Amino acid sequence: MSTILVTGGTGFIGQALVRHLADSGHRVRILLRASSRSPNLPRGLPVEVAVSGLNDERGLRAAMVGVDIVYHLAGAEWRGAYASLMEIDIRGTQNVVAAAADARVKRLFFVSHLGADRASAYPVLKAKAIAEEYIRRSGIDFTILRTAIVFGNNDGFTTGLAQLISSIPRFFFVPGDGETLLQPLWVEDLAMCLVWALDDEGTNNQMYEIGGPEYLTFNQVVQTVIETLDIRRRLIHLRQPYLRALTVLLENLMPAMPVSVYWLDYLATNRASNLDAIPRFFNLMPSRLSQRLAYLEGRDWRKDVWRMVFRRRTN
Repeated sequence: MSTILVTGGTGFIGQALVRHLADSGHRVRILLRASSRSPNLPRGLPVEVAVSGLNDERGLRAAMVGVDIVYHLAGAEWRGAYASLMEIDIRGTQNVVAAAADARVKRLFFVSHLGADRASAYPVLKAKAIAEEYIRRSGIDFTILRTAIVFGNNDGFTTGLAQLISSIPRFFFVPGDGETLLQPLWVEDLAMCLVWALDDEGTNNQMYEIGGPEYLTFNQVVQTVIETLDIRRRLIHLRQPYLRALTVLLENLMPAMPVSVYWLDYLATNRASNLDAIPRFFNLMPSRLSQRLAYLEGRDWRKDVWRMVFRRRTN
């Protein structure tokens, strides 16, 4: 049985992936960075834990002992204005790749973003492209999935929308004209693609651009969330610079809020792939956004927001 190391295994995508891997009978080891907080480990799953930061070369080498496969999901963008993309996404990936090569890891999977480009004006997309290059040059068999925006329970997208929409009465600010095209991908579909690719040798040394089964404007996404919450809001379109300043203010007020300046970067231009990519490459029909938003129903999102503000003021 192969041993699989997952970086970012306690994150939004990582938790779904770890569950799918464990359910498929794989031995899973999660890389955890040292922290005073209790780790958000998956419950009821037989997983191993290795404690190391991405920039702890000795710790990474120890974590790689006996490992055959690495899924590298760890990134810093969820921290927004507090993120260190150079330290985590770039140097961290470089260190993971070096440790994996030393440990003779057979294969490395990496989740990137649609639009990743070293020449990009957007920091996250530039960092992802640089990380991809380290992986391609590693000499290890790799599979890179460039994904559209990923959604699901406790995500940084629809959850953030629900919190903001619920906490601001009567209206909701939309960046620009709101006509940016998105292709929301359900996290469970992404996790399934990552697991299925493991057993398909044809995915070795390949990069795929994937997304959900429909193109939606950001206006349509927001309206879908509003309808799911069963409330009414008027959409007010605001120029990007003004909304960016407001977002930075919110990040300082509520650092746990799953909305960041990098979120706005993602909405600055169309983020979409071919609609048939997942059915063609992974023989899976992905779910539509409106079919998978039940987790937003019946929850007091406004109370969640005030809880974040209170926690910030008392820390």
